[in-house]
Amino acid sequence: MNEQTFEQKQEQLEAIVARLESGNAPLDEMIRLYEQGEALYRDCAETLDAYEKRLNAAGKEQA
Repeated sequence: MNEQTFEQKQEQLEAIVARLESGNAPLDEMIRLYEQGEALYRDCAETLDAYEKRLNAAGKEQA
């Protein structure tokens, strides 16, 4: 399976938010998009947390 990059996930999340904000999607699609967006958000947040830990660890090694 081909893993998406952080940037690809972020772009997908932005597209989902735009679709939800448009208000032009049927309710069942809005719910599906919301759930997909939540999963992408959590995944992006976890990635950012991991990057932050790596940067902090690298900074401590340099000190």
